[in-house]
Amino acid sequence: MEDLKCKFFGLINKQNAAKIPLMGLHPDLLNPESQKSEDVHSEADQSTESEPIPDQDILESIEGIYFKTGHNFDAGRHELEKLPKILQSKEIEKCYKKLKQQHQVVSKKVLQLILQKQNACNVEFDKILLIQEDLGILANYKKRQIIEELLNNLNTIKTLQRTGDRLQELLNEKNYPRAISLLLECQSAAQTYKHFHCIAALNGKLQDTLEQAEEALDVTLSKMCTQFDVTTYTSIQEAYTLLGKTQSAMDQLHMHFTAAIHNTAFAAVHSYAGGDTKRQYKQLCQSVPRESCVTCLTELCKSLWTILSSYYLVVNWHNTQESKVKFKADVKDLEETFSKQYVKHKLENSMIRVWHDVEMKISIFLMNADLTYIKFEQFVQVLGIVNRLMEIGEELCGFKSENLQESIRKQSLSYFSHYHASRLDELRIFLENDGWELCPVKSNFVATQLQEFKSLKPSLNNCKMWNNFDNSNVGENDSPISIEWIQKYLEGSASPFSIGLDDTMDEDILISNEDNPPAYFSDESDDDIPDELKHEYVDDSDHIKTNKKKCKLKQSGPMVTNTTLSILRVCGKYLQMSRLLRSIAVTVIQSMIQFYELCFYTVHLFFTSDLQINSDSLYSPKLKLSLARIKENLIMCENDTEDNIKLNSDKVRQPQLSSIVNLSQPEKLHGLTERIVGVESLIFLGRQYENLKPYLEHLIGASPQRGFLHQFYMQTIVSTVDLRKPVYMAVASQAFDVANILNLMNKVNWEVTDVMSQHSGYIDALLQEIYILNERLKNIGSCLSLADDVYNAVWENVAHLITHTLVEGFSNTKKCSNGGRALMQLDFTQLKSKFEALTSLRPMPHREYVELYIKAYYLPENSLEEWIREHKEYSVKHLIGLVSSACQNNKKTRQRLIAFVEEQRPSR
Repeated sequence: MEDLKCKFFGLINKQNAAKIPLMGLHPDLLNPESQKSEDVHSEADQSTESEPIPDQDILESIEGIYFKTGHNFDAGRHELEKLPKILQSKEIEKCYKKLKQQHQVVSKKVLQLILQKQNACNVEFDKILLIQEDLGILANYKKRQIIEELLNNLNTIKTLQRTGDRLQELLNEKNYPRAISLLLECQSAAQTYKHFHCIAALNGKLQDTLEQAEEALDVTLSKMCTQFDVTTYTSIQEAYTLLGKTQSAMDQLHMHFTAAIHNTAFAAVHSYAGGDTKRQYKQLCQSVPRESCVTCLTELCKSLWTILSSYYLVVNWHNTQESKVKFKADVKDLEETFSKQYVKHKLENSMIRVWHDVEMKISIFLMNADLTYIKFEQFVQVLGIVNRLMEIGEELCGFKSENLQESIRKQSLSYFSHYHASRLDELRIFLENDGWELCPVKSNFVATQLQEFKSLKPSLNNCKMWNNFDNSNVGENDSPISIEWIQKYLEGSASPFSIGLDDTMDEDILISNEDNPPAYFSDESDDDIPDELKHEYVDDSDHIKTNKKKCKLKQSGPMVTNTTLSILRVCGKYLQMSRLLRSIAVTVIQSMIQFYELCFYTVHLFFTSDLQINSDSLYSPKLKLSLARIKENLIMCENDTEDNIKLNSDKVRQPQLSSIVNLSQPEKLHGLTERIVGVESLIFLGRQYENLKPYLEHLIGASPQRGFLHQFYMQTIVSTVDLRKPVYMAVASQAFDVANILNLMNKVNWEVTDVMSQHSGYIDALLQEIYILNERLKNIGSCLSLADDVYNAVWENVAHLITHTLVEGFSNTKKCSNGGRALMQLDFTQLKSKFEALTSLRPMPHREYVELYIKAYYLPENSLEEWIREHKEYSVKHLIGLVSSACQNNKKTRQRLIAFVEEQRPSR
């Protein structure tokens, strides 16, 4: 305290050194007596000179410069400068006294003022003491603040130092948003405390950690391409949002998808191909073993489906987030909105690119894999996989998969060309070894009951609906998948390629013991019947009763052979290919037609080879055209060279009838059973093709090549029933001894004068042969369920043969009387009535052919020429015989009419 006072007084003395004398130190103040004596002496001196001057006047007489506070003022120099140039002691003394007087007055005045302000000074001193105390408190508070700040800084530094460990924990936990947020906070703090040397080093470490976190984010982002997880992806997007890298993250994601497609495809194929991993993907595909191609393709599609599924889920996630933002309309930021639009645009445009990459990987595999010799069922499975993949691509992003379509089309045509050539030759072998025996199928059997048609049933059921609409409005696939179906697999863990694409089914087409046993089975078992009696054939009339025991099974269902079933099965397989790949439908359907045409041609070839009648009337125009066209387009010529055979790979050698088929036994009606089975099974096959017609037309659509299908149905199929005529005529022509009948007719006397009441003997011979044929036909019918159409066709041929034989015999008559003409009429009437009674065919077929010919004998000579002109169904020989007999008495007319006949029918 004392020190403070001394300092305070010293300060005052220093400031007023020029004006206020040092208190208690001036000699005059310390020696008042001397002062008084001096004052008395001075006053005495002054009294002698003048009157005393008041203190106020003395103060006012002091120059103003002495009251200024300038630091450069020198009072001594100032007074010296005022002295005159010539110094006089009195003047100096006088000046000295004046200054001294002024000094005394000022000192006195100051002392008075000090004494007046003593109390105030003491009060101020007290205030100073209080201020000094308060200053101490403030100083301590400031020190505390500094220390607290220091502690905070130290804690912050400590926290920053420990952040690295926590960041690693968060990254390991895949809590990317929290890790990035913490990193950014640490970087901001480090920027604040960068003046600390330790923080400067930590800032670099944080930057390294941030880069490490972004790398970890990128790795996890890449895993989303194959193992999408909503929680993890949400965390990744939040982290990129904190980093402000949403757009770059989306760009990076699409790069990962591209890389994932390549790497996944490479790994899937390499797992089957093996070998050096440095090979190109195309080379790997070529190295996959043939037996593993389908499995590898399935695995490849499953793997790539995982990527497609992940991409879809990514798009779905962003769409969901966008809808949330729209719902919260107040959360709108221009930059954020732009970023979301960028992401949406990127996702929408890149879906096609992702799909294109997937398509190219599978296309390359298909073009380079060895699929030529795999099983047909496996190739259909390949088609099913590819077809399903194309359906998914079109449904997800409207992508037509043109590369995939073209690659599978080329592969399919290559495979099908080889496969069909084998099947066509196989069918020829089947036909050559067919015994033309019935396959015991159920009475309601149709082609669609075969397991090869199972996958086609929905399409076949809807084929009528397709034909009611424009084919241009119908999709490539008969029953395309829906987006709901795809979403089921996209949102689940299963793959649409891990399920059976065309499962087989149990067939139920053969008759069994439970199917109406009285109609099909006898009471005897196979063990009780000798082997030679188990064959279905018609024996001699003497063995009719024995033959009934031979026929254990009488089938009432459709006539189907094993060859027929084989053709239908292959057709079912072919249609599976057409359904799955419409672009090859024309080729496939043409091949199906070749099966039918080969069977058609073979049945005619086998069962008309022994036809003993050469008559155009046996063949309809369509049948002629069909047989000629098939022979030219499908059957190899006998003199073809090996080069021609290789060039015409779609042709087959002409089939040869199996040696087990005997067509020469009269007691079996020259193989009538086999002929009926052959023709009627072909007709049944034609009906199955007819049932498939709407679907085949749908498959071809508006193809410019569809004319062949119309020709097939309007010519070949329509003319199938016409085969009955020449085939069954081959039996009839051998069952009747035509030469004997004609010989018997030649022995008849046609020049009788009276009308006969008894028919001629040749009619009895004819009727006897008809009776024998009828009995043999009944025996065949006891073992083979013959439809009325078959019976009628056989008897129609018999009637055709008989009527033409009669006309032939009548035309041999050189001379004929009216009685002879009446005998002809009588003979035919007798034959016709017996024939109609025996066969139940009323009226007898072709009766007009005989009746008109007989009636022509009664025509006058002048009307005969007109009749010849109108009736072109008779041959030249028949007409000449008619003219010769009718004009036997008029040589000129006979010669004129014969010349007219030869002129009208030069080739008949």
